Amino acid sequence: MTVSPELRPLPTIPSLGAPRHASPDLLRSVFRQHAAGVAVITAHGERPVGFTATSLNSVAAEPPLISFGVGTGSSSWPVVAEAEHIGVHILGEHQQELAATFARSGADRFGAPTRWSLGPEGVPVLDGVLAWLVCRVVARVPAGDHRIVIAEVVAGDPDGVGRPLLYHQGRFNALRD
Repeated sequence: MTVSPELRPLPTIPSLGAPRHASPDLLRSVFRQHAAGVAVITAHGERPVGFTATSLNSVAAEPPLISFGVGTGSSSWPVVAEAEHIGVHILGEHQQELAATFARSGADRFGAPTRWSLGPEGVPVLDGVLAWLVCRVVARVPAGDHRIVIAEVVAGDPDGVGRPLLYHQGRFNALRD
């Protein structure tokens, strides 16, 4: 027998508004308030794949580890699920169209006008980004309808020019002075 706690009414918190019970819509609404950097993750299988990610995190400096989330229903997941290495690209504010291309379902992400080349370990590396890394995948952790990929940095270049692209309120944005 499974015992479930009875849902109790949520208390009203003065000055914070009325809380809502957990749901996918609540999570999305809250994270629209969170400004995040924009990255593109790439990998190469029979063909190159990539997707826009706002879930990129630095995990550890020693050894240098990063993480990101990827939906198991995404078109990139079958390749990322098998890839030994992935590319991580930090986008600049001048790359809103590139971010949108890699976020769009069914788009030819590596066709013109996207500029890229094969980098270390055969990973697709995008041109003109603020910074990029090539990483060796060390774990894929189940997390609901996603996987959290943890990868160790093996190469990269931090010397791109420009300011970072942000994602906030469901849109790509630039920093304000």
